[in-house]
Amino acid sequence: MHRSAGILLYRLTDASPEVLIGHPGGPLWARKQEGAWSIVKGEVDAGEEPLAAAIREFEEETGRRIEPAHCVSLGEVRQKAGKVVTAWACPGEFDPDTLTSSDFELEWPPRSGRIQTFPELGEVRWCSPEEARRLLNPAQVAFVERLESALAAARTPT
Repeated sequence: MHRSAGILLYRLTDASPEVLIGHPGGPLWARKQEGAWSIVKGEVDAGEEPLAAAIREFEEETGRRIEPAHCVSLGEVRQKAGKVVTAWACPGEFDPDTLTSSDFELEWPPRSGRIQTFPELGEVRWCSPEEARRLLNPAQVAFVERLESALAAARTPT
């Protein structure tokens, strides 16, 4: 079973929280929007702790390091193709214009023999929870809902 781990970076604004989501780079995703975006995530290596993988992947795909002490578990989801994704919410600030994503190679066009290099993430953006629900891979919407519940619980006096 394929396992991925990721970070749902969030910031609090006057209106509502905003979350940082990413659009895959490369030609396969270029024209897809709704349902194609993702939290910043990647594969968990054999023997690697999922939180360590999430932090490593966030740094590789954005150029920014996350402090694990500030991360709160959002649990896991199973995507349609069977991949299990574990996520953590972390407060933070990130300027999308400073994105420095790692690259991957792909034969493009297919069967051309030409190997091209593309960024893992072609774009990241801050968006409202409502916009995230529309753009994210459908299984990952649960992470936004869990974050909203956790933030609401933190604001409610006991």
